Amino acid sequence: MAACPSPSREAIHEALVCYAKADDSVGLREVPRPKIGPNDCLVKVKFCGICGSDINWFHGKHYGNWTPPVVLGHEWSGEIAEVGAFVQGFSVGDRVVAEGTGAFCPLRQSAGQRLAPRPRELTMETAAMIEPLVVAYQAAVHNSRIRVGDTVVVIGPGIIGLYALQLAKMSGAGAVVVTGTTNDQKRLAVAKLLGADATVDVSQVDPLEVLKTVGDGQGAHLVIDAAGTASAVTQALALVRRYGQIAKIGWALAPVNDSLDALVAKEVTYQGILFHTVELWDASVNLLRRKAVQWEPLLSEVWPLSRWREAFTRLEARDAIKILLSPEE
Repeated sequence: MAACPSPSREAIHEALVCYAKADDSVGLREVPRPKIGPNDCLVKVKFCGICGSDINWFHGKHYGNWTPPVVLGHEWSGEIAEVGAFVQGFSVGDRVVAEGTGAFCPLRQSAGQRLAPRPRELTMETAAMIEPLVVAYQAAVHNSRIRVGDTVVVIGPGIIGLYALQLAKMSGAGAVVVTGTTNDQKRLAVAKLLGADATVDVSQVDPLEVLKTVGDGQGAHLVIDAAGTASAVTQALALVRRYGQIAKIGWALAPVNDSLDALVAKEVTYQGILFHTVELWDASVNLLRRKAVQWEPLLSEVWPLSRWREAFTRLEARDAIKILLSPEE
């Protein structure tokens, strides 16, 4: 484990910090209370979801130009504790949620978030689970074209994949197949609960053979790669049909080491998915307001921040779907 710098005398609260580009360089550390500018708000976080990218940071695998030390967590809801002099529309005590639409700046050195009011119809826990839904919405609805009766494959039954499953069904997909591995048995069971027409443990069954029995048997019109592994890239190329689409969400953070010739041979549209717009955020929030998508089966635990390591372990073992951490023990 890399050495961690000692806290300054100004430190007054704990945060989960990645403090070096090395494996197991994440821990609870005392950090100074942030000093806000005239256009900023200071938010007291109530709930924060653990993302797969946080697990990558834990193992020293970073993307983009972010440089440790970095306070982890970008899927949160909270209450405004302080408001800058020029801020309009927000007041101390307002309940808000992090919105990632500010992340397009090429010079950013953090998650690049902006504030959105917490919709009154949603609990603080639900609000902390909006961001993964927006990513799934961009992949399954906005950036893809699902026609009534299409076959859709979702690789990876994590929270984004299970949101994408529901959105694909809503968009008219004739069949949705969700793939995972032996470690994903609990998640695949939730996929069935949420309406998956078939689930496949790719460690035991060839998903290509399963697809031959689905729809017209010609493969997937759309493959949503929410797994973030090099093998998922290979799987997506095998499962997509000619003139089909692949929406890649998950970060592999490793070489694919395989041919991409299938993109040419099948004339496939390959789309990367990362951040979103305000319009996509609003559309996703409205789905939660109308209870058009289910989030309850996706929330495995709500734990105090002190149990962060246990939460990371469970998520990495794929024994949970989404765990929220709360600083208020």
